[in-house]
Amino acid sequence: MAQWVKDSGLCLCSSVDLIPGLAQWVKDPALPQLWLGLNSWLGNFHMPQISRHRRNHSQHILKDVIPPLEQLMVEKEGYLQKAKIADGGKKLRKNWSTSWVVLSSRKIEFYKESKQQALSNMKTGHKPENIDLCGAQIEWAKEKSSRKNVFQITTVSGNEFLLQSDIDFIILDWFHAIKNAIDRLPKDPSTPSRNLELFKIQRSSSTELLSHYDSDIKEQKPEHRKSLMFRLHHSASDTSDKNRVKSRLKKFITRRPSLKTLQEKGLIKDQIFGSHLHTVCERENSTVPRFVKQCIEAVEKRGLNVDGIYRVSGNLATIQKLRFIVNQEEKLNLDDSQWEDIHVVTGALKMFFRELPEPLFPYSFFERFVEAIKKQDNNTRIETVKSLVQKLPPPNRDTMKVLFRHLTKIVAKASKNLMSTQSLGIVFGPTLLRAENEAGNMAVHMVYQNQIVELMLSEYSKIFGLEED
Repeated sequence: MAQWVKDSGLCLCSSVDLIPGLAQWVKDPALPQLWLGLNSWLGNFHMPQISRHRRNHSQHILKDVIPPLEQLMVEKEGYLQKAKIADGGKKLRKNWSTSWVVLSSRKIEFYKESKQQALSNMKTGHKPENIDLCGAQIEWAKEKSSRKNVFQITTVSGNEFLLQSDIDFIILDWFHAIKNAIDRLPKDPSTPSRNLELFKIQRSSSTELLSHYDSDIKEQKPEHRKSLMFRLHHSASDTSDKNRVKSRLKKFITRRPSLKTLQEKGLIKDQIFGSHLHTVCERENSTVPRFVKQCIEAVEKRGLNVDGIYRVSGNLATIQKLRFIVNQEEKLNLDDSQWEDIHVVTGALKMFFRELPEPLFPYSFFERFVEAIKKQDNNTRIETVKSLVQKLPPPNRDTMKVLFRHLTKIVAKASKNLMSTQSLGIVFGPTLLRAENEAGNMAVHMVYQNQIVELMLSEYSKIFGLEED
């Protein structure tokens, strides 16, 4: 037995004395059959007896391939807003979420809650989402989001993450911490993954570790050569395929029928939203678009007493659905239950006027209306605005008259719907009037836009007359 223990190369003296009951277990006749279990169990209590040359060599290799413990320690952690916008080069829909971000020397991990709570609640085998910082790039990304303080991390594998915080010093501190971590890492992305894999071979002998490291290198080389040969073999055929596709696309584009031809054949229908007012009216042989009349009729039928009418926004998805039906010239019934929310109807009407290529008050008349509202004398203001309205093209003048007559009925119910002339001026001013070039004067123009709408509402009878259409 003593000879067998000696041949194993293991020093058991201190371990046998220190661990209660171990001496009796060593003397058991079944020990040779159970040696594999003993060798594993004593992993924390002994060191393999290897030659000085092998020990020095293995220490040198281990130093190169196994990251020291301090590299795995947490450098920074806290809550940030996170959005993953690309996975392996494939663009993803941006979806912001709050994450507990943990930065170590070579990676970033994301948890839904603080790391301690997350680890205690995490299912077995589940790993948190993480970013490998080796070879990664970090940069500010103002153009990637309307939010402030956003920076982007791009990994060598093509993953892209956005991180954000509303607090300036917090996001600045995170940016510098991550950048410093990236700068400290080697630029070769294969190094950290190889180090991590070898680090997981716990309690292995140096011989096993060296053989694993060498075999791993030998296994990758033929695979790399194979992939390189595959790319070289297919590069010529890929080029010819691309040229063939380009040629077909070029022929298709040159033979593509014009928009006018498609409209004449009925393949493309003229749309209501986004078309010029006079175009819509000419198509319908009217001076007021049918859709405008339908919306006004629906609001006056069931929306005059609704709190915040025209101010409260309707569901955007439903408004877009209504817009699609109108553009497809499908039969529209605003009394249908799917349009029961009157704010959807008012939202669609505002969208129609907002999407006109030229607003209801034409660009050429904008400055003249502004000059009229600047006049000090009220009667002069009214007469000047009345004169300008009469000079408008018939579709603009008649549509304006129908709309403002409708809005005066809204004001008449202000005690119930809480929409005064000032409130409607704020809502419709920027929608109906805008300068062709608003650079630098937007705030000033907004004041005049509201005042013009308020004047035309309060003095409707003097500007448009009392006759009914």
